[in-house]
Amino acid sequence: MASPKSKDSSMPKSELSPGRRDGSNAKPRPRPARVRSLYSAAEVHEIFRRFSVQRPEPKGELEHVNAFTLLVAVVLSAQATDAGVNKATRALFKVADTPEKMLALGEVKVGEYIKTIGLWRNKAKNVIALSEALIRDYGGEVPGDRDELVKLPGVGRKTANVVLNMAFGQHTMAVDTHIFRIGNRLGLAPGKTPEQVEQGLLRIIPDEYLRHAHHWLILHGRYVCKARKPDCPACVIADICKAAEKTTDVPAPLVEIAALGPSDVPDN
Repeated sequence: MASPKSKDSSMPKSELSPGRRDGSNAKPRPRPARVRSLYSAAEVHEIFRRFSVQRPEPKGELEHVNAFTLLVAVVLSAQATDAGVNKATRALFKVADTPEKMLALGEVKVGEYIKTIGLWRNKAKNVIALSEALIRDYGGEVPGDRDELVKLPGVGRKTANVVLNMAFGQHTMAVDTHIFRIGNRLGLAPGKTPEQVEQGLLRIIPDEYLRHAHHWLILHGRYVCKARKPDCPACVIADICKAAEKTTDVPAPLVEIAALGPSDVPDN
């Protein structure tokens, strides 16, 4: 009789040793443990309640006029600032606000409009390619489905999540550098990858706040919980925050902040 370590394919599956599929005794590699949030459900609810008071109707800071121009703007924003993208797209979207118009404009002309943005040559190719794909596969309309969006040139999971949230009102979490930092710095949703942070946040944020949570976290990271030097005295959740580097436990006054217009967005 073959030993348990034998790889004899004739051995019935029921006789295989537990562990590996080939019947060896090696134990399967354990999955990494899910890192839990440092916050209770009540604390998470209070964090987002305060964000909702501070910014009742948060807005994205990329200028756009429809789902297509939003998609293009987000594609262009990779490794670029919102302010820099807005400066380039104001003129572009006046002449091309549909896939058909963008395709008619052509790659060279699109490049001339966006040449102040990093990686503009590759981005111009992607804008034309995704315009072609939208016309060919979706009747010129932006699909409201993540699996379909990520098939488009230049569109990844984060871009798809932004479009689904802003254009279609879906409860998605687009993890950018700000949200990734907050998730880990505060211990709100620790993760080694953007998708881990995304899933962690979606698990803990109450449904009533999911619609705007993406924008609240981005704005908090951009203007308060900054990368190099967090502005803790300006933080409305300083008393709840569990970040090791926070400098105060006294929260800033909870008052509504006027929404910034795209032209007010600082170049950072």
